[in-house]
Amino acid sequence: MRIAALLLAAGRGRRFAAASPEGEGSSKQFRMLRGKPVIRRAAEALLPHVDVLLPVGDDPLLAESLAGLEVLPPVAGGAERHDSVRNGLETLANLPEPPDLVLVHDGARPCVPPEVVQNVIEALKTHAGVIPAVAVSDTIKKARDGIIIDTVPRENLWRAQTPQGFHFPTLLELHRTHRDARTDDAALLEQGGHPVAIVQGSDNNIKLTVAEDLMRLEGVIDGNLLPRVGLGYDVHAFEEGRKLILCGIEIPHTKGLAGHSDADVGIHTLCDAIYGALAEGDIGRHFPPTDNEWKDMDSARFLVHAGERIRARGGFLVNADITLICERPKIGPHAKAMQERLAELLQVNVSRISVKATTSERLGFTGREEGIAATAAVSIMVPDNGDA
Repeated sequence: MRIAALLLAAGRGRRFAAASPEGEGSSKQFRMLRGKPVIRRAAEALLPHVDVLLPVGDDPLLAESLAGLEVLPPVAGGAERHDSVRNGLETLANLPEPPDLVLVHDGARPCVPPEVVQNVIEALKTHAGVIPAVAVSDTIKKARDGIIIDTVPRENLWRAQTPQGFHFPTLLELHRTHRDARTDDAALLEQGGHPVAIVQGSDNNIKLTVAEDLMRLEGVIDGNLLPRVGLGYDVHAFEEGRKLILCGIEIPHTKGLAGHSDADVGIHTLCDAIYGALAEGDIGRHFPPTDNEWKDMDSARFLVHAGERIRARGGFLVNADITLICERPKIGPHAKAMQERLAELLQVNVSRISVKATTSERLGFTGREEGIAATAAVSIMVPDNGDA
């Protein structure tokens, strides 16, 4: 059976936008969630289970958020959810090989567990339509103008989730013949007299609706993450005739630092700490000093790469603490600018970056002002995949 999935991303998320600092311009499915857009996490959750994934939406951020994933080019959404689904179904129908089954998933549900998707697909062997759902456990009250007018028995009540699964020809025909609004596609089958089965959903299959849901989703993701710690240490000697670059900032001084690149000792030690936390060697492994491509290179490029490696592993930076060891120049007046630059390069909030300095009390090569040393400690969270 050929399986396709529609990933819906045309909605504006009015409830989320109303409570968001970004206001109406904020589309919830493109918010960053532990280093990745919400919509990308939703796509990655579906891809292992389907042959074709078709995003539905008009926002230019959609294609950008899914870059590098094996998905079809996005198709335009509609004025309402059912219009978007219909557009997606018609696009799938025009493929050289239309699917037998189709899953319809909300782009704002980034943490659907794999077993939920598989249970939906398995149940489609014997049912025309299947939805995952969770039984209602709270007492349900019906109210008007803030006053309870009835208590609704919770027996036989379920909270519907996605992905909802259907036999493709059945759902396509129903969408072609019924163009009135529906909150979900299962309602079309119900209206048409087709039984729709329920499989067990998951409380982790949270739909991002209000700002507080972001914290709940972060908790779901963090539950599968392990903390990793990395340490870095680097030294560069002073050299006449070079600019002094520290933590991405040019610092006025009589000398710069010697090195193959721009010799930014702060960024170099931070990169080493990150690569160490990921068990991916050191900066020399990724940017060999024997390679002329990196001669006089802005070390910002190295730190951008280190940050990309964290995100590529599905993780995020918890915090980084950098200490510069030198008699001169004085670091304090520049520390804030350094923090801001490092945060920019790593794509994190500046509150996650610490830059401080100390002297060696005139002892050793730093005490003799022959160079600058730096240390860094980082903490990251990465998925527990059972690997190194």
